Amino acid sequence: MRDVLQTEELEIPEGVTVSVKSRVIAVTGSRGTLTKNIRHVNMDIRLIKGKANKVTLAVWQGNRKHVACLRTIKSLILNMITGVTKGFLYKMRAVYAHFPINCIIQDDGRKLEIRNFLGEKTVRHVDMLEGVTVYESKAQKDELILEGPDIEHVSQSAASIQGICRVRNKDIRKFLDGIYVSEKTTIIQE
Repeated sequence: MRDVLQTEELEIPEGVTVSVKSRVIAVTGSRGTLTKNIRHVNMDIRLIKGKANKVTLAVWQGNRKHVACLRTIKSLILNMITGVTKGFLYKMRAVYAHFPINCIIQDDGRKLEIRNFLGEKTVRHVDMLEGVTVYESKAQKDELILEGPDIEHVSQSAASIQGICRVRNKDIRKFLDGIYVSEKTTIIQE
């Protein structure tokens, strides 16, 4: 069944500016600017300026899957707002039973080199995506910290690190070595 009109609304906090032009959303805050192209989703996006700035999303004559895109786009904009105000921080831990995994950070946190994984001689390289920096934790041994304003880039960089350390041709129930995400949070804590 089609709904005539479905809407979602979200308020823009102070210190954040949102601009919408032909379904390209740009969010600017203290940590920089993020842009997102959502032209593939057919919906109305309006900026309402007043006492409290708001973004309204509307879908006309949408079926169930089309209406579901409303919350998705709303979540995307909320993540962008969180990214430019607080920033995203992922903590990763190196887990090993015998051979200690060596993580070497290069290019001021733009690249990561992983050595001695399961005692293998191959050197694994991971490039961080745009805006993501990686550094070693001062408080915890074998911990990497990834941070950046864009949640998609931070989480994809973490996934690339975890994915390159997959155990192959062995029983993964026994060989639990790898680098895993241990915590997902924001850079600025409330």
